Amino acid sequence: MPELPEVETTIRGLARFLDGERLERVELRRANLRRPFPEDLVQRLTGARVTGLSRRAKYGLIGTDRGATMVFHLGMSGRWRIDPSDIGTHDHLVMETTGHRFALCDPRRFGSVDLLESDSLDQWSSFATMGPEPLGPDLTAEHLHRAFAGRKQAVKLLLLDQRIVAGLGNIYVCEALYRAHINPVKAGGRISLAALKRLIPAIQAVLYEAIEAGGSSLRDYAQPDGQLGYFSKQFDVYGREAEPCACGGTIKRIAQGGRSTWYCPSCQR
Repeated sequence: MPELPEVETTIRGLARFLDGERLERVELRRANLRRPFPEDLVQRLTGARVTGLSRRAKYGLIGTDRGATMVFHLGMSGRWRIDPSDIGTHDHLVMETTGHRFALCDPRRFGSVDLLESDSLDQWSSFATMGPEPLGPDLTAEHLHRAFAGRKQAVKLLLLDQRIVAGLGNIYVCEALYRAHINPVKAGGRISLAALKRLIPAIQAVLYEAIEAGGSSLRDYAQPDGQLGYFSKQFDVYGREAEPCACGGTIKRIAQGGRSTWYCPSCQR
């Protein structure tokens, strides 16, 4: 599914054409994705001017001058398309400005669209309990050390807990733990502060590099302009079971919490 770098790339791609523009036309082409579209979405967005685009965790935010913000999640297979040559079966929300058309395409319909009051976004149930942004100043080694204290759960699973860190997903947690030389199965409460001080810059470096590369195209994801994300060409461990590690060891795949984890037992201890 699209993770934080893919959502950030999407927001940046949309902003180039959408920020500051007026939505001349808004069309819903079905009643729901993972859940129903807001009943008043078309009415409140038609004629509104976009005042800014941003991201919270894996959600994209499109603010308007009507005090309403559209919040979208790309689910498992969603992506925005800019100026598509035609509108297809899987384009479920279409917005038009004077010069451009934007289509939210979601073949598997696991995504979502909500319309929230802009001045109370932080109070929305999905945001209210989230931890700090991984690229923001509030994610520190000390924060993780406090959050992990006494925890027997594996560090990999704790990092995927959105209440601890907002927006981290499977791909980039695997890659960050590898760079920090931390075993993903080790109990969070046993991770030293020194190791966490290695982990924070590893998380941020992986995310920044992935954003720079346009994200990771594995199945359905593409940037709004149709370009693929190329960070998958730089994976150190993700998806590389039985391949050699740079340290001379062999990359292993295990299951954790219903998801696959890739790591090197030789250099992640």
